Amino acid sequence: MSAIETGAADGRPEVVRTVAELRARVGHWRRSGERVAMVPTMGALHDGHLSLVRIGYERADRVVVSIFVNPTQFGPNEDFKTYPRSEARDLELLELLGTDLVFAPLVGEMYPPDFSTKVVTGGAAVGLETDFRPHFFEGVATVVTKLLNACGPDVAVFGEKDYQQLCVVRQIVRDLGMPVEIVGAPTVREKDGLAMSSRNAYLDPRERSRAPVLHQVLRDVAESARTGGPVERAIDRAQTRLGAVGFGKIDYIEVRDAATLGPPGNGPQRVLAAAWLGRTRLIDNCAV
Repeated sequence: MSAIETGAADGRPEVVRTVAELRARVGHWRRSGERVAMVPTMGALHDGHLSLVRIGYERADRVVVSIFVNPTQFGPNEDFKTYPRSEARDLELLELLGTDLVFAPLVGEMYPPDFSTKVVTGGAAVGLETDFRPHFFEGVATVVTKLLNACGPDVAVFGEKDYQQLCVVRQIVRDLGMPVEIVGAPTVREKDGLAMSSRNAYLDPRERSRAPVLHQVLRDVAESARTGGPVERAIDRAQTRLGAVGFGKIDYIEVRDAATLGPPGNGPQRVLAAAWLGRTRLIDNCAV
């Protein structure tokens, strides 16, 4: 049986499971002179992901969406086994956008038994997330490098919701001289301001009603930074407010340089945060 599932009977996107067939399909488009965009995801798609696909079609003729829950970016006590997986529904959503191709490999395709290479990052990857998830960006850097190498797109689209990840991906592409344009897409939010995330499914109704406070306090910190106010005091107020509505551990709320994620200077700045609400770790950010 072929590893290509054409989906001709139901109109869903073509699905490939191997790098060889992904390259064959993209190679065919290249020979026809078509530009290719890639949207890497871990599935459990929502409107935020779909916005990335739409941007892909603004930048290219063909769009490849990858669906792969990457085990190397999860720590031993994290939610790899329980992370939301819904490939059938994902394909239905992608069908609505006319998505050309889905690359949905098995773990063994990306990490065969003899796999022994990792991409180690510094710079934008140091601090924030890695203070709490030291394994994270090594796993992200390795899988993103493999995905871009497998597909060879002209453009790859990543969401700004995972802002540090976006900065790290840009750094990888720059440092390794990869011939792909990285496009950052604005965060898509619910009507109450909560950043869309596959992990929002973990929130119970009470937690869900309180989750938008994270974005509200980030906006307050950003306004303080913009107007030259006492940022540390604004961060203290933010932490107090989050605790008052039921947030537990606050991993970080920090103002950083928007390009390098180093200490803020005279250029554009970004407020970034990660905090726990029940068993759900929420991350968000906003521009100053």
